[in-house]
Amino acid sequence: MSSDVTVPTDAGDLPAHLFLPAGGTGPGVLLVQEIFGVSRYIRSRAEDLAALGYVVLVPELFWRVGVSAVPEGPDALAEAMDVMSRVPWETAVSDAVAAFRTLRDRPEVTGGVGILGFCYGGGVAFAVAAAEDPDGLVSYYGSALPGLLDLVPSVTAPSLHHFGLADSYIDVPTVRRIEAAVTDAGARFETYEGADHAFDNRDFVGYDEGASRLAWSRTVDFLAENLSPSRSSA
Repeated sequence: MSSDVTVPTDAGDLPAHLFLPAGGTGPGVLLVQEIFGVSRYIRSRAEDLAALGYVVLVPELFWRVGVSAVPEGPDALAEAMDVMSRVPWETAVSDAVAAFRTLRDRPEVTGGVGILGFCYGGGVAFAVAAAEDPDGLVSYYGSALPGLLDLVPSVTAPSLHHFGLADSYIDVPTVRRIEAAVTDAGARFETYEGADHAFDNRDFVGYDEGASRLAWSRTVDFLAENLSPSRSSA
């Protein structure tokens, strides 16, 4: 079950989408969009998480420029890059922090509250984890991470990172640099041989079914371990 909700910010109400599990309550997951916005793919992942028992909040981080999702098509990537360039990074992070706090305070949320981000959202999720105190962070091929490594000491939550080793946008030396920085701080880091950027997105050219299934299985196990009600109350 999903519904449209809002998140209060300094510029007004940020549109967001709330996905509830069958029981109506559960641990919370802030799901942070890719560069394409709150796309069909992101909504499907929110539905997957709700089916697993999570209360999922998906904020529209491009709302300030009037974009919910970039239309699919051959020009989608170029359009998405243009939209992203019009949203200051600090503003996107601030909006995501507001969404995290809103989710944490919702009455439906029992247990821990985690953050899951893909691509653009992987970097935003990392920055939110540095500013807040989530019970877990999962970042898929966070495209901004090379420039965010100064935040590593501030990210104290249990963390899981996924990167493909054939990423068209983040080369292997950069992936290894990220790996060294975050694992030194205790994060878990998984790599996928032959997998490109956005390997989890079924609607993108880089989709890799094998890597997607394995990474998602690891994500599901990680969230269950770190966001369960018993862990949060311990």
